[in-house]
Amino acid sequence: MIKRFTKYILLLNLLLTGFAYQSHAQDPQVDAKIDRIVIKIGEQTQLHLTARFKVKDKVDFPVITDTISGKIQVVSSKADTVFDKQDVSIQTIRHNYTITSFDSGDYEIPSYAFHTAGGDLKTRSLSLQVSPVAVDTTKAFYDIKQPLTIKYSFWDWLRDNWQWVVGILAALLIIGGIIYYLLKRPKKVVVIEPPKPIIPPHVIALQKLAELRDKKLWQQEQIKQYHIELSDVLREYLESRYAIKAHEQTSDEIFASLGHMDIADENRNNLRKLLVMADLVKFAKEKPLPYENEQSMDNAVAFVNKTQPVIQAPVIKEEDKK
Repeated sequence: MIKRFTKYILLLNLLLTGFAYQSHAQDPQVDAKIDRIVIKIGEQTQLHLTARFKVKDKVDFPVITDTISGKIQVVSSKADTVFDKQDVSIQTIRHNYTITSFDSGDYEIPSYAFHTAGGDLKTRSLSLQVSPVAVDTTKAFYDIKQPLTIKYSFWDWLRDNWQWVVGILAALLIIGGIIYYLLKRPKKVVVIEPPKPIIPPHVIALQKLAELRDKKLWQQEQIKQYHIELSDVLREYLESRYAIKAHEQTSDEIFASLGHMDIADENRNNLRKLLVMADLVKFAKEKPLPYENEQSMDNAVAFVNKTQPVIQAPVIKEEDKK
């Protein structure tokens, strides 16, 4: 019994230890390192600040100015991001700084603080040694030579700048060609097309109803498509004839919009019958009889014919007749 209890205690400790290690491994980790700790004056090396943390976390990198410790200069910087191959929720962001110095000596790169939700994480401090360039003192010193005078003729200038000369000449030729073409091209004759006659909405609707009747959709068991196209033709006619948004309205909304229009009750009933029948076919899967399909077409034709605008003949006055 005691041995079994001891095994349970050991197993529990192992599980707690593994959980603590996993939790610690997922905490943000920061580091700083330098490629070369010894350089000569004017040489360059790389300073790397690295943070490894989960994508959902936020880690603020320290701000590095143009100089470090007063003598180390930052030449350039760039950043890159790498995701963990085994766990894409963990990313590693590295800021790489190219640094140099023109003064020999031993310098300390200070510790940098990364701001995280759990507090600041600091890196270790680094050392950089800048060694002077060795000078050969056994050789004698020489005077600085005076600059030589070199003759620079027009042909020398032309040889050095011939690309510019050719480019300018080519540009002048192209501009001259464009101007010549614009001046010599034939003038376009502007043709004014007569305005197309406006077709009344009732003529368009009757034409589309005739085309729909010739398709014989409901005779080919395409009853739903037949009533959809039939109602669309009527809605388009209503929009043009009465200036209502029939395509965007339900059947009840259409009847409400037409409530103040001057439409006879017989015509309103014809419109209501065909729109209600279309709604039943489209949404309630109603299967009307053949005569009902034909009646919807007849109601549509009758509604268009009886609601088309009446064109009044111009009134001729008595003085105009003389």
